Amino acid sequence: MNRHGHFDALARALHWLMAAMILAMLFIGAGMVVSLAWRPTLLDLHRPLGIAILLLVIVRLVNRLRSPPPPLPTDLPAIQKLAAHASHWLLYALMFAMPLIGWAMLSAGGYPIVLFSGVHLPAIAPHSAGLYALLRPAHTVLAYILFATVLAHLAAALYHGWVRRDGVLDSMLRSGAGAGHPPRDVPEAE
Repeated sequence: MNRHGHFDALARALHWLMAAMILAMLFIGAGMVVSLAWRPTLLDLHRPLGIAILLLVIVRLVNRLRSPPPPLPTDLPAIQKLAAHASHWLLYALMFAMPLIGWAMLSAGGYPIVLFSGVHLPAIAPHSAGLYALLRPAHTVLAYILFATVLAHLAAALYHGWVRRDGVLDSMLRSGAGAGHPPRDVPEAE
């Protein structure tokens, strides 16, 4: 268990890298919907970025199991602790599901999954207009859920940093050494 009150360097690096990638994906996805002129270029960015997110979320999950996150403050109400844990697992599920659904959607539509020049991914779903018709709106709905969850995550981080000032935000911003925040109440090891 991580008892130092901060995330390890790899967790912090993956968090911020993936945050930037996910925000870029949300804007690229919105751009693909509103601009026919930019759609091919944006799609060429969207596919490899989605696969990169899929690979990084796997690395992130392995790291989370290897180095668990710091505990939440002991005085945090139980409902907020439940919301924090549920929203984190929802984010992980969406980061994993979104690229897979996009990949399956393209497979079902019979579209090539081109990462970059000469590198194609295999289809992971059978060519099926019905399956494509199911996966396309699912991908869109999950994107809206991801956007809402990211906004809630950001709001919670700012609440911890600006209102509670309990070190939760600092645990992802800086390493434990010299972070300048009061230590959290962490139970002693048994």
